[in-house]
Amino acid sequence: MNNTDLTQRPPRSPRVKLGGYVLLPRMLDKGRATIAGKAGEYHYACPLDQRLLQFTGLDKESILDLLKAGKSDSEVLAWVREKAPKADWEIAAWSRWVTDRAPSDAEGHRYVAETAEKAASERDDIATYFDMLDLDDYVSFGGQG
Repeated sequence: MNNTDLTQRPPRSPRVKLGGYVLLPRMLDKGRATIAGKAGEYHYACPLDQRLLQFTGLDKESILDLLKAGKSDSEVLAWVREKAPKADWEIAAWSRWVTDRAPSDAEGHRYVAETAEKAASERDDIATYFDMLDLDDYVSFGGQG
């Protein structure tokens, strides 16, 4: 498995799913890049990743150990399913909730708005944290917002 170089491209979108879980592929990309010393501005087990870890009850060190051992996405998913069994409906409901999550206070709204303003001042469709991350990833690597 090749390590992800997040100094050359962003991790997968937070919307990409693995086994129904949003965020998991992105977290794995950041973990692999961290191990390789190529995480750039990205942080493994950031506050958003913590939402996935809390939902599953898993810890960041155990997942990082799997990645250090060279486990593939499929192998990590099998481990997640074994250690944190969840019904498909639970995963789907949680994934939908976190995908649609928007700021709930003035500080959060300001943060999203300021990030969107820096990346693409004419955009008025950036409402959720996932919207903001996708836009930020895109423009950080040369895209036009």
